Amino acid sequence: MDLGRTLVLGFIAGVTILIGLPIGRLRRPTPSLRTFLNATAVGVLLFLVWDVLTHAWEPIDTALGKFHDGGGTLGTVFGYGGLFVGGLAVGLLSLVAYEGWIGRVSARSASTAHPHHGPGAMHVAEPVRPRTGIASWSAARRLALLIAAGIGLHNFAEGLAIGQSAGRGEIALATLLVIGFGLHNATEGFGITAPLAGDLTADGTPRRPSWRFLLTLGLIGGGPTFVGTAVGHGFTSEPVSVVFLTLAAGSIIYVVTQLLGIAARAKRTDLVACGLLLGLIAGFATDAIVTAGGA
Repeated sequence: MDLGRTLVLGFIAGVTILIGLPIGRLRRPTPSLRTFLNATAVGVLLFLVWDVLTHAWEPIDTALGKFHDGGGTLGTVFGYGGLFVGGLAVGLLSLVAYEGWIGRVSARSASTAHPHHGPGAMHVAEPVRPRTGIASWSAARRLALLIAAGIGLHNFAEGLAIGQSAGRGEIALATLLVIGFGLHNATEGFGITAPLAGDLTADGTPRRPSWRFLLTLGLIGGGPTFVGTAVGHGFTSEPVSVVFLTLAAGSIIYVVTQLLGIAARAKRTDLVACGLLLGLIAGFATDAIVTAGGA
């Protein structure tokens, strides 16, 4: 298949992420609905962690099998193992560092806006330095951005699979992958914006994201599918796939811990359990479609 038609497949697989984005503009979701939506997003993301790590581990498992049969070396095993551990560590710990940096920026802004004057100190008017950029966003918006980034890394690896299949002339497989990944992306769009449904200002007013903001999240999460398809059409590299998959897994694991903390504060284990179950079922159901087609 030529590059032009391959890119069309990548676009179709990635654009479906937009289907789930409008959930972020719910006006006044009840606390129960917010809890359920967040839990469902966690279910979808937990499936993605399983899916991503399973595919990232395959080269290591294959290398171990070859070594056992006398046809491979431990160097290959440790090489893939290093990529696996390194990608996972960077994906997870980089977000920990990022959140720490955001916290420090917010703290400095708050201390500048409300300086403490000691006894006898001159009351000199100091310029207030308001938070700018991502540091000025609400926690819900920053979390949605992190989810989009993690899913984007995952979708780049999916795009590589589409591009490689089309580049080898396996049209039926590439088409099936587009259908399956397109369904996956539809659920992932919901996972990105679910935290935004409960975003409130300091006085309790709902903070609705603009369509521009939602489309930006969709581009971050779904755009890499298109890019990966273009790259995969002319370039095949299993190590690169392992790196992107483990980076995605590490970032998604971090996001899951944040969402679980939000769910725990709601103290509604029944809603959390039902939401988790629904999200997991949605993830495995879309994956089953791909598997049933022999992909």
